[in-house]
Amino acid sequence: MNRRRIRPVKRQVDRFLTEPATIRRAMAVIISAMTVTVVAGGLLVWIFDPKDYPHFGLGMWWALQTVTTVGYGDVTPTTPLGRVVGAVIMLEAVAFMSVFTALIATSFVERARAEHAALDPELSRLAEIADRLERIERVLGIQDEDDPER
Repeated sequence: MNRRRIRPVKRQVDRFLTEPATIRRAMAVIISAMTVTVVAGGLLVWIFDPKDYPHFGLGMWWALQTVTTVGYGDVTPTTPLGRVVGAVIMLEAVAFMSVFTALIATSFVERARAEHAALDPELSRLAEIADRLERIERVLGIQDEDDPER
Protein backbone atom coordinates (compact mmCIF):
# COMPACT_ATOMS: atom_id res chain seq x y z
CA MET A 1 0.00 0.00 0.00
CA ASN A 2 1.22 3.46 -0.86
CA ARG A 3 2.54 5.45 2.12
CA ARG A 4 0.72 8.57 0.87
CA ARG A 5 -2.64 6.87 1.38
CA ILE A 6 -1.81 6.02 4.99
CA ARG A 7 -0.65 9.56 5.86
CA PRO A 8 -4.17 11.02 6.32
CA VAL A 9 -4.94 8.31 8.88
CA LYS A 10 -1.62 8.86 10.67
CA ARG A 11 -2.24 12.60 10.63
CA GLN A 12 -5.73 12.10 12.11
CA VAL A 13 -4.41 9.80 14.85
CA ASP A 14 -1.51 12.16 15.68
CA ARG A 15 -3.89 15.10 15.86
CA PHE A 16 -6.29 13.16 18.07
CA LEU A 17 -3.49 12.19 20.46
CA THR A 18 -1.91 15.64 20.72
CA GLU A 19 -4.93 17.96 20.74
CA PRO A 20 -7.83 17.95 23.20
CA ALA A 21 -10.14 15.00 22.59
CA THR A 22 -13.44 15.64 20.88
CA ILE A 23 -16.12 13.38 19.47
CA ARG A 24 -15.56 14.96 16.05
CA ARG A 25 -11.84 14.08 16.06
CA ALA A 26 -12.56 10.56 17.30
CA MET A 27 -15.06 10.02 14.50
CA ALA A 28 -12.59 11.40 11.95
CA VAL A 29 -9.98 8.85 13.03
CA ILE A 30 -12.48 5.98 13.01
CA ILE A 31 -13.82 6.89 9.57
CA SER A 32 -10.33 7.40 8.13
CA ALA A 33 -9.02 4.08 9.45
CA MET A 34 -12.10 2.15 8.38
CA THR A 35 -11.98 3.72 4.91
CA VAL A 36 -8.37 2.63 4.48
CA THR A 37 -9.29 -0.87 5.71
CA VAL A 38 -12.26 -1.17 3.34
CA VAL A 39 -10.25 0.00 0.33
CA ALA A 40 -7.26 -2.21 1.18
CA GLY A 41 -9.49 -5.20 1.99
CA GLY A 42 -11.53 -4.75 -1.18
CA LEU A 43 -8.37 -4.53 -3.24
CA LEU A 44 -6.76 -7.57 -1.61
CA VAL A 45 -9.82 -9.80 -1.89
CA TRP A 46 -10.28 -8.73 -5.52
CA ILE A 47 -6.62 -9.63 -6.24
CA PHE A 48 -6.50 -12.90 -4.25
CA ASP A 49 -10.04 -14.16 -4.93
CA PRO A 50 -10.97 -12.98 -8.45
CA LYS A 51 -13.40 -15.88 -8.92
CA ASP A 52 -15.72 -14.64 -6.16
CA TYR A 53 -14.86 -10.94 -6.62
CA PRO A 54 -14.65 -10.26 -10.37
CA HIS A 55 -14.53 -6.48 -9.87
CA PHE A 56 -13.10 -4.09 -7.29
CA GLY A 57 -16.49 -2.66 -6.32
CA LEU A 58 -17.76 -6.06 -5.19
CA GLY A 59 -14.59 -6.52 -3.13
CA MET A 60 -15.16 -3.16 -1.45
CA TRP A 61 -18.83 -4.01 -0.77
CA TRP A 62 -17.74 -7.23 0.93
CA ALA A 63 -14.97 -5.43 2.89
CA LEU A 64 -17.44 -2.80 4.10
CA GLN A 65 -19.84 -5.51 5.30
CA THR A 66 -16.97 -7.28 7.02
CA VAL A 67 -15.50 -4.20 8.74
CA THR A 68 -18.90 -3.08 10.00
CA THR A 69 -19.73 -6.67 11.08
CA VAL A 70 -23.01 -6.50 9.12
CA GLY A 71 -22.09 -9.52 7.01
CA TYR A 72 -25.17 -9.79 4.77
CA GLY A 73 -23.77 -12.97 3.29
CA ASP A 74 -24.56 -11.99 -0.29
CA VAL A 75 -20.85 -12.24 -1.12
CA THR A 76 -18.38 -14.42 0.74
CA PRO A 77 -14.87 -15.55 -0.10
CA THR A 78 -14.56 -19.22 -0.99
CA THR A 79 -10.87 -19.52 -1.78
CA PRO A 80 -8.34 -20.02 1.01
CA LEU A 81 -6.56 -16.73 0.25
CA GLY A 82 -9.87 -14.86 0.17
CA ARG A 83 -10.78 -16.29 3.55
CA VAL A 84 -7.38 -15.30 4.96
CA VAL A 85 -7.98 -11.73 3.77
CA GLY A 86 -11.42 -11.88 5.41
CA ALA A 87 -10.01 -13.16 8.69
CA VAL A 88 -7.37 -10.44 8.77
CA ILE A 89 -9.96 -7.73 8.09
CA MET A 90 -12.31 -9.08 10.76
CA LEU A 91 -9.56 -9.27 13.38
CA GLU A 92 -8.21 -5.84 12.45
CA ALA A 93 -11.64 -4.22 12.64
CA VAL A 94 -12.52 -5.74 16.01
CA ALA A 95 -9.08 -5.00 17.47
CA PHE A 96 -9.03 -1.46 16.12
CA MET A 97 -12.47 -0.63 17.48
CA SER A 98 -11.62 -2.10 20.89
CA VAL A 99 -8.34 -0.27 21.22
CA PHE A 100 -9.72 2.94 19.81
CA THR A 101 -12.75 2.88 22.11
CA ALA A 102 -10.41 2.50 25.09
CA LEU A 103 -8.25 5.34 23.75
CA ILE A 104 -11.26 7.63 23.41
CA ALA A 105 -12.45 6.83 26.92
CA THR A 106 -8.96 7.43 28.33
CA SER A 107 -8.67 10.73 26.49
CA PHE A 108 -11.94 12.00 27.90
CA VAL A 109 -11.07 10.84 31.43
CA GLU A 110 -7.65 12.53 31.24
CA ARG A 111 -9.23 15.73 29.94
CA ALA A 112 -11.75 15.74 32.81
CA ARG A 113 -8.95 15.03 35.28
CA ALA A 114 -6.88 17.92 33.92
CA GLU A 115 -9.85 20.28 34.09
CA HIS A 116 -10.54 19.19 37.67
CA ALA A 117 -6.88 19.63 38.63
CA ALA A 118 -6.98 23.15 37.20
CA LEU A 119 -9.94 23.92 39.47
CA ASP A 120 -8.30 22.56 42.64
CA PRO A 121 -6.09 25.63 43.32
CA GLU A 122 -9.05 27.91 42.73
CA LEU A 123 -11.29 25.90 45.05
CA SER A 124 -8.58 25.88 47.73
CA ARG A 125 -8.21 29.63 47.39
CA LEU A 126 -12.00 30.12 47.75
CA ALA A 127 -12.05 27.95 50.87
CA GLU A 128 -9.20 30.00 52.32
CA ILE A 129 -11.10 33.25 51.61
CA ALA A 130 -14.27 31.83 53.22
CA ASP A 131 -12.27 30.90 56.36
CA ARG A 132 -10.79 34.40 56.56
CA LEU A 133 -14.22 35.98 56.23
CA GLU A 134 -15.57 33.80 59.03
CA ARG A 135 -12.68 34.86 61.31
CA ILE A 136 -13.20 38.52 60.46
CA GLU A 137 -16.93 38.21 61.18
CA ARG A 138 -16.17 36.56 64.53
CA VAL A 139 -13.70 39.28 65.50
CA LEU A 140 -16.19 41.98 64.50
CA GLY A 141 -19.04 40.18 66.21
CA ILE A 142 -21.10 39.94 63.05
CA GLN A 143 -23.67 37.18 63.21
CA ASP A 144 -24.73 35.28 60.10
CA GLU A 145 -28.51 35.43 59.68
CA ASP A 146 -28.55 31.90 58.25
CA ASP A 147 -26.51 30.51 61.15
CA PRO A 148 -27.72 31.98 64.49
CA GLU A 149 -25.15 29.94 66.46
CA ARG A 150 -22.25 31.93 64.98
